[in-house]
Amino acid sequence: MIKKVYLLFVLLPIIAIGQDMDSASEIRRETSLEVFGDYAQHAPALTSLIMIIAKKDKKGFWQFAKSYGLTLGVTYALKYTINKPRPEGATDGHAFPSGHTSVAFSGASFLQRRYGWEYGIPAYAIAGLVAYSRIEGVNDRHDGWDVLGGIIVGIGSTYLFTTQYSKEKIKLSFYSKNKTYVLGINYVF
Repeated sequence: MIKKVYLLFVLLPIIAIGQDMDSASEIRRETSLEVFGDYAQHAPALTSLIMIIAKKDKKGFWQFAKSYGLTLGVTYALKYTINKPRPEGATDGHAFPSGHTSVAFSGASFLQRRYGWEYGIPAYAIAGLVAYSRIEGVNDRHDGWDVLGGIIVGIGSTYLFTTQYSKEKIKLSFYSKNKTYVLGINYVF
């Protein structure tokens, strides 16, 4: 009887640990997802810079620089001020907000706000995958609150500084009625 009880106390922790372990394919999937997030976080910002250069958008460059700089500043100020521990137990803290997520959503929201939804939708899809990679990656570096904080910081910073791109600076209008003709010129700043 004592041997059976002793065996039970030895086997139960081993079974519990074994059930908590991920399979090799699960670890590969989570590692790939995390590495994807590490690189893809920069894709929306790089796409923003390519669009700025292609359109020769000097005003957009300064708006991007201010919003991206504010995103980085607020993210790291919050990380060190709040010093929230990471879900997987790392002792470095600094989990809130997710820096990967704030950077990805800053670039995505800039594309959407400055150049429209046709650029914003794919950028937001990539940013969403980056956010997912922070929660589901092999190291589980963040929880949902960390990612939500990163989204708010990234989008909020961009919306403070970014306006819609307008290529047409001069608009002509014409009106006629009862032999009266009016020609109008509108200049958009």
